[in-house]
Amino acid sequence: MFVPKIGIDLGTTYVLVYVPKRGVIINEPSVVAVSSIDRKILAVGKEAKDMLGRTPDTIVAHRPLKDGVIANFQMTEAMLRYFINKAGVGRFFRPEVMVAVPGGITSTERRAVVDASIRAGARAAYIIKEPIVAAIGADIPIGSASGHMIIDIGGGTMEAAVISLGGIVSSASVRIGGNKLDAAIAEHVRRKYGLAVGERTSEDIKIGIGSATYMDEKLTMEVRGRDMVTGLPRVVTVTSSDVTDAIQHELAGMIAALKEVLNNTPPELSADVMEKGMILSGGSSQLRNLAMLFAEATGVPAYVADEPQLCVVKGTGIALDNLASYKRSVMANK
Repeated sequence: MFVPKIGIDLGTTYVLVYVPKRGVIINEPSVVAVSSIDRKILAVGKEAKDMLGRTPDTIVAHRPLKDGVIANFQMTEAMLRYFINKAGVGRFFRPEVMVAVPGGITSTERRAVVDASIRAGARAAYIIKEPIVAAIGADIPIGSASGHMIIDIGGGTMEAAVISLGGIVSSASVRIGGNKLDAAIAEHVRRKYGLAVGERTSEDIKIGIGSATYMDEKLTMEVRGRDMVTGLPRVVTVTSSDVTDAIQHELAGMIAALKEVLNNTPPELSADVMEKGMILSGGSSQLRNLAMLFAEATGVPAYVADEPQLCVVKGTGIALDNLASYKRSVMANK
């Protein structure tokens, strides 16, 4: 019997859906807009994100995932149902779904993902750790008897792992990602310029002029927000150095996690990692000069994967298509 399959990267900021032979067919924000009067879901994905910070009292725009795990079960279930239906593969048969989750989540959090997937319309739900699928999606031969280091930085978490023979040998998961960087930028702009900006604006600043290291040629950007003293709209010019200042604490947390992983790696695999370098994946790995900062801090070469934002979801699709080959890497199913 034909059973449709879907790979899902259930991210804190974006949900990506992969269907074998069709590729990545959905890439939308993980936001749900709800009516506060009757708790009815009004919009999901891009349409709901457009409402963030712009809704009347009767509409609330939620992010149902926080730090890579489910914060609101019902909203996550509704969001998964929406994306599974939108993928258009389960019209006649319920699909098998593989969901990528952070390596550091608990068994309870893992169970919540499986339950939400089943209730959203999946026939079976498989759970696989993000570092494994990020490595698969980045074309790293994880089955070889050789050490490979992958760093996956998403909206809610950073996962770093050394992988050999299809399994994780040493890993660390810290709840620092793109969202924490955005919040740090917003706080810095508020303190330095007395300007209140929303999360969408701080994300635009990060993408537009953000850098992990101080740049010789500073980038600048005009930012609009609300003056903290007068309460009136105001425009200020923010520089790339402001962003670098703002995110120092978060970057230090990421570097500490990398050092922990390298410290716990057996010597033979350390030599492999030194030779091959660290591969960065995930949307937040695209921050300017981040790979260079990691290389300087650890002494290990670092490279950003091709299409870093798609590594995890492509990896879930490949793993789902070849379940027999990757069955040791799959953690739980139902």
